[in-house]
Amino acid sequence: MNAPMKLLLAIDGSRASLDAVQWVVALVQAGLKANVVLANVQEPASLYEMVVAHDPEVIDKASTDAARHILQPAQALLDAAGVSYSTTVAHGEPSHTLADILEDEGCEMVVLGRGEDALGSVAAELLALSSVPVLVVAPAVEGEGPSGQNATCSPTET
Repeated sequence: MNAPMKLLLAIDGSRASLDAVQWVVALVQAGLKANVVLANVQEPASLYEMVVAHDPEVIDKASTDAARHILQPAQALLDAAGVSYSTTVAHGEPSHTLADILEDEGCEMVVLGRGEDALGSVAAELLALSSVPVLVVAPAVEGEGPSGQNATCSPTET
């Protein structure tokens, strides 16, 4: 019996990241055995936030609460499809922090959404940093791929 593939699914609250969730759901429904790590990375507080809040714990709690709120729609999609997942909330520069989560969690692939216009800086940098394949799900286009989507998978060099 094959072990499930562990996928890192980066969620930033955008429509594109939910398209990526739907792509993973479609893959699981097509027979892929997978465990998903849903991850949201909150960028460090700005100087303004630090000055106004005066308390790093308040900033950290607000950031963590925001991340948990951002993850809820993705969790709902995975729950409805019966896909096994865990969640992780981290703070830091997104691409490097996602690369750290990828390694710490032992994920075998990264899945993330792509906006309408371009690959995006986080996706582009994660492609360079990742030691595993990165699946970038393009915005939904009717009639293409699971849930009407295109995807580009970029294998990495070893």
